Amino acid sequence: MRIQRISSKWEKTKVLNRNEQLRVYIPDTRPFSPEQLESMLEEYDMVYVKPDRGTFGNGVMSAERYRENEEEDSPWIYKLRFGIESIAFQSVQELLKTLAERIDKRPYLIQQGISMITHENRKFDLRVLVQKTPRGNWETTGYIGRVAAKQKIVTNHHNGGMVLSIEELLNDYLNGKELAEFIRNLRGLGERVGWQLQKKYPNLKEIGLDVAIDEDYWMWVLEVNTLPALFPFKWLKDKSIYKKIREYAVAYGRLSGKKKTS
Repeated sequence: MRIQRISSKWEKTKVLNRNEQLRVYIPDTRPFSPEQLESMLEEYDMVYVKPDRGTFGNGVMSAERYRENEEEDSPWIYKLRFGIESIAFQSVQELLKTLAERIDKRPYLIQQGISMITHENRKFDLRVLVQKTPRGNWETTGYIGRVAAKQKIVTNHHNGGMVLSIEELLNDYLNGKELAEFIRNLRGLGERVGWQLQKKYPNLKEIGLDVAIDEDYWMWVLEVNTLPALFPFKWLKDKSIYKKIREYAVAYGRLSGKKKTS
């Protein structure tokens, strides 16, 4: 039986939002339209604009509005960021025109921007790997931090990001007891997402959650990948983590049981 993969971020988001307990971890996400962009910028001031289908952060942009001073009658400025580039506009109409050219009629989503904690002034998120065990349960088997390259808005390795342990990233924010509780909650969140998606997609075997942490240390599930990369977990000091990941992946058919020889 083939492992089920779901490419549409919107379809997965809709399934997660059906669960009231999970909904509080899902940023406001809507299909892209000019009207929705204006509405969400008024509500959140910063949003992400991302393709409904795609990997490695390709095509992800951010749009924000701000005033150069605190006077209420000062005009809004709109900024579009992609890669390490940014363009400022004097009106939302100018922003929308440039966005339309870059999107080119492909299906895109708009997602609420999260004010994330940082590491050395660089954005980071967490990748949480959740796998089906040989007994048929969901288990969070690994988690790592992904730090964005300087000035970039996406964190993954393919865009120059680097991997650090959660402990390295959160030691400046949480004490030992708080960090242990955070990790327990993170593991539980990953497993609940697995069980919820399984209701619609019964042949799922593995998922990778991209989780942002806001300034109140709340966890936000930015998206769920159903073909998650396994190799970054090789870089963790605790080699037993990747060993278990590999064992489970072999059991459900993602990897061959034969190890490559050099």
